[in-house]
Amino acid sequence: MNQCWKIAVIGSGPAGFYAAGELFRQQSWEIKVDMFERLPTPFGLVRGGVAPDHQKIKSVQKIYSRIAENENFRFFGNVEFGRDIFQADLLEHYDAVIYSVGSPADRELGIPGEDLSGSHSATEFVAWYNGHPDFCDYKFDLSAKNAFVIGIGNVALDVARILAKTPEELAETDIADYALDALRASQLEDIWLVGRRGPVQAAFSPAELREFMELAEADVVVEQNVLELDAESQQILETDASNDTKKNIEILKQISLRDVSAKKRRVHFLFLSSPVEISGNDKVEKISLVRNQLLKREDGSLAAQPTEKINEAAAELVFRSIGYHGQPLPDLPFDQKSGTIPNECGQVKDPENGNKLRNREYVAGWIKRGPSGVIGTNKQDAVETVHRMLETFLNEKMEAGKNCANPDIVALLENRKLEYVSFADWKLIDVHETEAGQKQGRPRVKLTSIAEMLSVIRQKK
Repeated sequence: MNQCWKIAVIGSGPAGFYAAGELFRQQSWEIKVDMFERLPTPFGLVRGGVAPDHQKIKSVQKIYSRIAENENFRFFGNVEFGRDIFQADLLEHYDAVIYSVGSPADRELGIPGEDLSGSHSATEFVAWYNGHPDFCDYKFDLSAKNAFVIGIGNVALDVARILAKTPEELAETDIADYALDALRASQLEDIWLVGRRGPVQAAFSPAELREFMELAEADVVVEQNVLELDAESQQILETDASNDTKKNIEILKQISLRDVSAKKRRVHFLFLSSPVEISGNDKVEKISLVRNQLLKREDGSLAAQPTEKINEAAAELVFRSIGYHGQPLPDLPFDQKSGTIPNECGQVKDPENGNKLRNREYVAGWIKRGPSGVIGTNKQDAVETVHRMLETFLNEKMEAGKNCANPDIVALLENRKLEYVSFADWKLIDVHETEAGQKQGRPRVKLTSIAEMLSVIRQKK
């Protein structure tokens, strides 16, 4: 082949791997892909965000591993964009760059007391129990009796479910060992899932909801009057609701009719409520919730409007789970409101420069579209970005790298004395973790510090 392109992908989550896979599907020219990841381990939120009791979802890693086996693919773990390598480095060594860095931050509630000890983001808790190196030293006061999870999407349900499960239920998963030990000593009795709108507007999936009916030592509670829908919600349910929403309502009805037993814990679904204040002296002691009502907007949608009714409840532990938010990258434009890099079909544009398009810089995944969708949503998202990139190359008559002979990034990394991790190195970590897991009847026992990971690689090489 006469034409050869070298592409850098920043981030090794689903969007990054789907972009690499789509690049390799092109037959018109040879494409080489170098993927950079700040952790020694690949797969992004599939490893660090998917709940440990959802192993089937994690099987998508097999697809990404097959992409990584392509002879034109290289993985550079333990290399961070903005610290170890920079935009100028990438544009010197590659024909184009795809940034697929996700949305690592969380949205805040914006209420008094949110910063008290005992108030956390779901992002922190999820990363902690999944063994993410950045969060393995976090502490959560699981001696609390009452925990409130603000938000009612699938991540919020993950948090509540992990808090509600017994150590025996979790011991068969790849949950971090330190998290399992901490949860083993948990004194939690009541876990409240708080949604600002009603059950028809809830964002969780039926599969996630149904799991609460199968908990060994926790009852799930939904008050029947919550399912007495307002007229607008009832109309939506009958005419416009998705099949998932209809299934959710049926499952909630089943839950509401069940007898509450004397199990150790209770998970409560609390709709039409929003926190207005978290209070306490040095730590969380109480939460104030306003009762909402649904009002119809001009566009026909229903918005939660606060009433004058406020309830106070004892709360020693609060998790906010109201969405993720992207973070700006050095030398790239950023939309603070949406938490995304401005783009057109994945091609980066400069709002401060007349929305001029950057012909060599692209985005994929949450940093492109915002934190929405499921893992598979990133595939079509990445395909769009790759196709826009290749169309731009052709339309702009960009000159292909001569047999991909532009400088190799390895020399730069070695010159900067960076201990980068190859995909073969990652496989050494993978084997170490899975072998340790087999001895305990678990999928894997995760290494939770970068130093441990690098040590295993050095020992096994």
